[in-house]
Amino acid sequence: MGSFSIWHWLIVLVVVILVFGTKKLGNVGADLGKAVKGFKDGVKGEEEKSSAATQQVADKSTIDVDAKEKSKQ
Repeated sequence: MGSFSIWHWLIVLVVVILVFGTKKLGNVGADLGKAVKGFKDGVKGEEEKSSAATQQVADKSTIDVDAKEKSKQ
């Protein structure tokens, strides 16, 4: 039951290619790449949204006051 040798993996690869065909396997690879890219973009978008929301909350809680100097008379 030990690990598989290179010949076992080559036979499995040949069987998979015969069953699915190279075009279908290429499409699966392309679809997987698009899914990973979409996931990364989604995560990046969520990080940007959360940082923007945090900044908006900080802006609402900050009071902006113009300081005026008292003149001594």
